[in-house]
Amino acid sequence: MPRGTIDDAALETEIGQLPALSLIELRNRWKMLFGNSAPKSLRRNFLARAVAYQMQVEAYGGLSVAIKRRLREIADAVRNGDANAALGSNRIKPGTQMIRQWQNTTHKVTALNGGFEWDGRTYKSLSAVANAITGTNWNGYAFFGIKRAPSSNKNAAGPRRSKLDAVPHAEAAPVSP
Repeated sequence: MPRGTIDDAALETEIGQLPALSLIELRNRWKMLFGNSAPKSLRRNFLARAVAYQMQVEAYGGLSVAIKRRLREIADAVRNGDANAALGSNRIKPGTQMIRQWQNTTHKVTALNGGFEWDGRTYKSLSAVANAITGTNWNGYAFFGIKRAPSSNKNAAGPRRSKLDAVPHAEAAPVSP
């Protein structure tokens, strides 16, 4: 159902009434939404939350296929004890050094197991380092010019055409800073 046709207030009211339902009513609601009986081991509070979540999924849509796949990958990695796979390939390996020039000063940051070292101090994230350097909020990856690996191979079917490719005589103009 498209977002514009959902009565948000009615859905919110219905979800708000779930904690007042009996255990039998919650189990019936579960069966109606999920198509099977709720596991007997589920506690009432969790049952109400799961029913509320499923009501929202049916109204607004659920997780994308890519997100579901990534969650399965993380779960498999945790089950197998592989912390690096659970964190993903975007993790910066310890020992990696990032160099950035900011306001005529060169800053060198070293990745550690538990964060990043800059100017003799340890920070939990690259964003915290970028904030310490600039005094403003930055995405650490953007500040240091680190490109994250794409979640899928977007070029598997060949390169995409840009708007410039569609117009043979068009030229790219340089963007001023």
